Amino acid sequence: MGAVSFENRTVGDVLREAASRWGDRPALISGLPNVTKRRWTFAELGRDAEEVARALLTRFRPGEHVAVWAGNEPEWILLEFGAALAGLTLVTVNPAYGAEELAYVLHQSQAVGVVVQAQFRSRDLVAIATGVPGPREVISMADWDAFLAGAVATDLPEVAPDGMAQIQFTSGTTGFTKGAMLAHRGLVANGRLYAEAIGVGARDVWVNPMPLFHTAGCGLTTLGALQTGGTQILPPGFDAATMLDLIAEEHGTVVLCVPTMALRMLDEQRRQPRDLSSWRLLTVGGAPVPPELIRRAEHETGVTGLIGFGQTESSPYITHTVPGDPDPQRITTVGRALPTIEVKIVDPASGEPRGPGQLGEICTRSVCVMLGYFNNPDVKAVDDQGWLHTGDLGTLDTEGYLQVQGRLTDVIIRGGENVYPREIEAVLLTHPAVSDVAVAGIPDEEWGEIVAAFVIPAPGTAFDADDLIRYCREHLAGFKVPRAWYVESSFPLTASGKVQKFVLLERAQSQTAGPAA
Repeated sequence: MGAVSFENRTVGDVLREAASRWGDRPALISGLPNVTKRRWTFAELGRDAEEVARALLTRFRPGEHVAVWAGNEPEWILLEFGAALAGLTLVTVNPAYGAEELAYVLHQSQAVGVVVQAQFRSRDLVAIATGVPGPREVISMADWDAFLAGAVATDLPEVAPDGMAQIQFTSGTTGFTKGAMLAHRGLVANGRLYAEAIGVGARDVWVNPMPLFHTAGCGLTTLGALQTGGTQILPPGFDAATMLDLIAEEHGTVVLCVPTMALRMLDEQRRQPRDLSSWRLLTVGGAPVPPELIRRAEHETGVTGLIGFGQTESSPYITHTVPGDPDPQRITTVGRALPTIEVKIVDPASGEPRGPGQLGEICTRSVCVMLGYFNNPDVKAVDDQGWLHTGDLGTLDTEGYLQVQGRLTDVIIRGGENVYPREIEAVLLTHPAVSDVAVAGIPDEEWGEIVAAFVIPAPGTAFDADDLIRYCREHLAGFKVPRAWYVESSFPLTASGKVQKFVLLERAQSQTAGPAA
């Protein structure tokens, strides 16, 4: 597709354009393998979204905030488009939340209504939502036909491209979640830039395991496929076998997922091989991506593996590797800035720019950057010049390739020395007895903090702290070698695949650490 000004496009605009351009082509397919699926063409998707918009406008006024609390159902996508056409702000809510978490999000976002999936993981979401104070309307997806029957023929409102399309709550890796206000133009631009960077088009079939309440699911995949004429396959949630069966059955070509999902899919393919000859692109992000994961995926499935970096506050992607990138940059970095997006590295203390190879905070500026945190004016991540300070540490090389080294808040200060968990994790992930690892600092009377490693052993191996300590000493300075070791069977993860280290640290308080260095 030709160049377009992202500043003057809304989510509704690109839906209408897609419906006009690709009318009878398949746009959305929802369901499981080997069963009858629900299917929409681009024209049908546009028609049904307008019906949803008119149904919403019988209950809500343009500018109001309406939440969606549901899993990956096609009605979620119709609500995304319908709310955009109606001039409503969609508040996306994790369906795994409990009543208290739901109440917090609805209160914090000032949502006046919530559309709810009837059941999720055997929980009655309608009953939970009805019991939460605040919203004046609770609409069950089980009553979808009745909801649509209330629609009244009316002109849809004008919607501004710089207006707020969604409020998405950040993952909560530190235990605190904030509502990022995302503009229409930012979401539209990011989906388009990502899709064009990885080289997709109208013949591509995207199989989407990412939660729709996250920008990767409702933004990158949904709006990326929409703007390039691709087909989106939407399973109700992630399951490795389901994903592979859908790729084989629907001739899937593109998958965007987090590293944990990719690893499980590769393991499932080893267990039960399928014909995955149609699959050509695997793009991974949301958490650190070991180079070995990309190499394994390419070797075992024939895909091209790519890596992206971003955060909800940037709609979300900032950088991405592309198929033409040389090795090792394509598998050892998170790529270069997407077109029209600026990236710089600054000293976290002074704000002064850092040079090539110098570690500092990653900052970005573009139309994709959020409008701010809703109802939270005291928390500012965007400076007066429009730069989003991501809180991530990284380096840029002379060619613009970015390497992420960890979070500012993750830095461990041991006896006055700064230790970066990402470096230690990268070393331990190369050990054959380590399936996954998370490194964090724990308080220590002598050193201030010491390095702790939380290890998931590789299948068929026994945990041996002494062996891992020796391995670390071969690759790291002595002060970086973990002093405390914990064995885990799994990690607590956010919906976007990031390890919740604060939960691990809470667990550690009730455990006895393994042998020290």
